[in-house]
Amino acid sequence: MRLDAHQHFWSLARGDYGWLTPELTALYHDFLPDDLSPSLKKWGIDGTILVQAAPTTAETKFMLSLAAETPFIKGVVGWVDFDAIDAPAQLDQLAQNPHLVGIRPMIQDIADTNWMLNDQFSPVFEALQHHDLVFDALTLPRHLKALHSLAKRHPDLRIVIDHGSKPPISEGVLSDWAEDMAALAQLENVHCKLSGLVTEAGADWSIEDLEPYVTHLLHSFGPARLIWGSDWPVCTLAATYDTWMQSSERLLSGLSQGDRDAVFGANAMRLYNIRT
Repeated sequence: MRLDAHQHFWSLARGDYGWLTPELTALYHDFLPDDLSPSLKKWGIDGTILVQAAPTTAETKFMLSLAAETPFIKGVVGWVDFDAIDAPAQLDQLAQNPHLVGIRPMIQDIADTNWMLNDQFSPVFEALQHHDLVFDALTLPRHLKALHSLAKRHPDLRIVIDHGSKPPISEGVLSDWAEDMAALAQLENVHCKLSGLVTEAGADWSIEDLEPYVTHLLHSFGPARLIWGSDWPVCTLAATYDTWMQSSERLLSGLSQGDRDAVFGANAMRLYNIRT
């Protein structure tokens, strides 16, 4: 099965997408399953993981309702309020839905770099493990040392780093990001998504701009812990679905067929416990 392990849907009328403003012209309208379906069919993609785009449980319930009526949505990565006293109870309730496969706090928008290390969150991480859910880490490079500490603190917590932690591709800088990602890759419970890189590369990006970062991720995590995703429709700020798919295939062309199959689907199915 080919799986797009990172895509979004939203309906503006719901009103809880605080980051989504009219200035983001290309994104400021509804994106729903019928909009993505033609691209999935074109590229032979059998299913997707639908990922949260708003910090509300209401949006998570909206996504779960879409999953119930959309066969290609194989799983949902939702959101709970880690800071709430009843966060584990929120998670217990949401986890009753079999489509829920993970949780993603919007760490990139939180000022405190070490927020995730708050001792009060231990019951939430324990609940994630209890329900066999993935922790999707929406981080920036400045968060990687804290994420490393978190991953060591909870070695049985399955973690996936979204978008390669958004490296500074437009600046052509590798150093600190590369070192921190290599350290995280030494921990067996940490995986990484090959997604969102084009939006970090800027409008005039090229394959050559992306290659050092993809090469480093492949070298660090290996093809068994790297997971492809489109980040559609956010990716359309820098590339169409077709362009990112074509670019991904070129960037991974040096892998064996088995390793490409792993990155383009099998790894995500295993990580998120996708059965069909």
